[in-house]
Amino acid sequence: MDKLRNYDVSFSGLKTGKHQFKFEIDKTFFQLFDTEQEFTNPKISVDVFLEKHTTFLEFVIKINGTVQLVCDITNEDFDHPVENEIKVLVKFGEEYDDSEEDVITIPANDHAFNVAQLIYEIVALSIPMKKVSPNVSDEDLEILEKFSPKEVEEEEKSDPRWDALKKLKDKN
Repeated sequence: MDKLRNYDVSFSGLKTGKHQFKFEIDKTFFQLFDTEQEFTNPKISVDVFLEKHTTFLEFVIKINGTVQLVCDITNEDFDHPVENEIKVLVKFGEEYDDSEEDVITIPANDHAFNVAQLIYEIVALSIPMKKVSPNVSDEDLEILEKFSPKEVEEEEKSDPRWDALKKLKDKN
């Protein structure tokens, strides 16, 4: 957790109003988390906009950059642009609570808020489920279509035992 301290946004000494912080993240950032990523070679710039109010904080976190993905069709690496934004309201309470979607409660005596987890989540949400390289040719798509399973419409076969029961049901 100490390695994530680089992503603390200290708000205690800031005046009420708008403030901006910048982070550059790469693979070392993602190595701080014990999870496996679907991408490699991230080069992402993060802009954290903080609007400090007297009783709460408003964060807007924007990411912009590229990650390297493996194409699901050709199995080749390609650079995929990532761009996303998340808005979070941080309020003060007795203990940390992130059970609400867009509101995080932190202890009232905290003087910094760590944005590392939010950055990680916004990048992960920017990765598409289907990874298709822009370099996929029409020929590759035709081959894929040729060998893809075809949908076959099955005729509904009736079971005589169930038919007899349906007749009984229809009589009532």
